[in-house]
Amino acid sequence: MGRNTRKRRTPLATKIVAGAAALAVGGGGLVWANFYASAHEDHGGHNRTRSAGAQVATIDCPDVGQKIRDVPDRARGEVDGELATMDSQITNAYQRLATTRRAQAGDSQFVQNSILGPLKDRRKAIIDRIQLEINRAGGKADDNLDELAGCQGRPADQQNGGGQNGGGQDDGQNGDGQNGGGQDDDQNGDGQNQDDNGNGVAGPVADDFVDINDVQPNSRNSRNGLAANGDGGSTGTFTTDCGVNENNLFNSDNLIAAPGVDNGAHHTHDYVGNQDNDAFSSDEDLANADTSCQNQGDKSTYYWPVLRLQDGTQEFDANDQGGGAEGNIGKILKPAQAELKFVGSQQGDVVAMPKFLRIITGDAKSFTNGDANANTSWSCSGFEDRQVTDKYPLCPEGSQVLRTTNFQSCWDGQNIDSANHRDHMAFVQEDGSCPEGFQAIPQLQVRLAYDIPTPTVENGQVQNPYAVDSFPEQLHKPITDHNDFINVMDEDLMNEVVDCINRGEDCQ
Repeated sequence: MGRNTRKRRTPLATKIVAGAAALAVGGGGLVWANFYASAHEDHGGHNRTRSAGAQVATIDCPDVGQKIRDVPDRARGEVDGELATMDSQITNAYQRLATTRRAQAGDSQFVQNSILGPLKDRRKAIIDRIQLEINRAGGKADDNLDELAGCQGRPADQQNGGGQNGGGQDDGQNGDGQNGGGQDDDQNGDGQNQDDNGNGVAGPVADDFVDINDVQPNSRNSRNGLAANGDGGSTGTFTTDCGVNENNLFNSDNLIAAPGVDNGAHHTHDYVGNQDNDAFSSDEDLANADTSCQNQGDKSTYYWPVLRLQDGTQEFDANDQGGGAEGNIGKILKPAQAELKFVGSQQGDVVAMPKFLRIITGDAKSFTNGDANANTSWSCSGFEDRQVTDKYPLCPEGSQVLRTTNFQSCWDGQNIDSANHRDHMAFVQEDGSCPEGFQAIPQLQVRLAYDIPTPTVENGQVQNPYAVDSFPEQLHKPITDHNDFINVMDEDLMNEVVDCINRGEDCQ
């Protein structure tokens, strides 16, 4: 497959992480450590792996970016850059966790003294710089941000449910995994652990999957993602056809959350719509770009983490940052269909989105952050009344895997972005209305359908699993799925979208 080849600068932090991650690359491409047990237990019909030792599976750090408010505009670029460096530090620390299993087994304080302690010091230095940058720009930094410097280790099967640090370093799942660097953890003499599900990375595991027949109808456990439209209000729809990334536009940037930072996402994205979307694209670049959308007035960018089939395929990014060098391996699966639809409000008319409005929905760090911003819906065609947020569905033969996202549809009426990239947007309330101070805009709904061979789960192991690309420490958990959008429709088309929805028509 191809990829975005636009020339980009590489920040020092990325070079440092690249060097560290290179330790995990072996002769056959990346072999990333996996931390799952050699003992299994059955709980409620689902196979779970249980720790055979006293090592942690991943690193849980408070999300500083979600706690920052009121960053002056002229400081936002610097702050976003610092936050991206902090993400790189976590990736680096996780890689060290993955490649020092033997040392951890021989020293109960190794993780704290050699990984978590130094990580806290590095994070503290960045938080100090963030506070300084905010204050220099005329803002007032939160003096309590230092409390977010410390990280914890915790088990892979313990999801953080409240957005706080969860778990401890003495009760986690572990396995000795694979180690591509040949250091520290090779109990079998060849770096191979037979309990790594055959995929060589930290997840997914058997317990990340559920038979769709075992999911109760109408039991979706996401707090967000409420559909905005209904029987009343503005009932029209507008569908834009932008393809399924036939142009092979991929990169591991995130223009919204980490502008100006190469590999800011640490995982690879699919892009449809705008064809000039990378970390260094300006609004002018977006406005002047080509688009894959059939309606050439829609130059919006729509992007999401790729799904991969962990079948041993060496993709174009098998040795790259964001790809195999950070545990995202296997065959990239393009959607068989990508439906992009805008719908209305239950409570009345919608207003036009401002050009260059940015929306992030879901949370790429939900496994460690908790599910407050999780907005994932996984299902199977023919079973759309059965939705899950924290499991990948096992679909029957002939049924497609469905991945659906309903974006926030309430806008603050002023800002195209906010310091944490969330506060300028809100979800509708239970009655379909927007919170006070917000107004309804067309709600973007993204429905992706995939033809995926159903993984085999047997004796607590999953063979040829599929998984969403993720930050390395998020262990490819389905709850980390997310979606991104930047509105680059021209004024005439946006007015057409609004008129169509408010008239109750179905347009495209």
